[in-house]
Amino acid sequence: MTAIFKRELGSYFNSAIAYIVMAVFFGFSGYFFTATCFVGNMSTLSYTFSNMFMIIIFLTPIISMKTFSEEKKQKTDQALLTSPASLFDIVMGKFLGAFTLYALCCLIFFVYGLVISFFTAPDWAVIICTTVGILLLGGALIAIDIFISALTESQVIAAVVGMAAGLALYMINTFISMIQVDWIASALKAISPTNYYMSFTYGMLDLTGVVFFLSVIALFVFFTIRALERKRWS
Repeated sequence: MTAIFKRELGSYFNSAIAYIVMAVFFGFSGYFFTATCFVGNMSTLSYTFSNMFMIIIFLTPIISMKTFSEEKKQKTDQALLTSPASLFDIVMGKFLGAFTLYALCCLIFFVYGLVISFFTAPDWAVIICTTVGILLLGGALIAIDIFISALTESQVIAAVVGMAAGLALYMINTFISMIQVDWIASALKAISPTNYYMSFTYGMLDLTGVVFFLSVIALFVFFTIRALERKRWS
């Protein structure tokens, strides 16, 4: 797992992906931070975190699109699947490589907290809890996007489908307001990542949200392993 993790993380910085992703992440988060904290004269990062949801939806597929699609395109997937490493090690190595790049992007929020501290006392509870929430959200989306990447050899298709899946999850609350059947609305509400994520932005370490996001990660890691297992034996 360690070797795959190092290889995956290194591949991001050996290409333009890491630098593009970090530039976009820092650019949008910096814009939201400036607009709310300096122009809006606020000392909280809650609005910055809330607005970053949509940006994360479009960035995580870019991070994850090459995990398995590139292996298929370069015909190196068979060598990977027949290596001594278990499928769990392969999937987790790639997941952790993608997640580490994402986590490096999220460190910028602590920098914003330090900037606020020069003017007033920042609400570190909100910053820390929401950073945990945004890491869990990103981890769940990355797990979903890696599963999608394992199903196709086209990075473009993996990215587009991943963005569509993330956008559909983001819009679940909109769908709920259009549904009149109570049990369907309740079921959709239970799987809406927006509801779980927003509770973190209020400075609450929601254990239900933690369990939800970790469950999504575990579920899609399992799905990816099953997809690769099918490929290995086909």
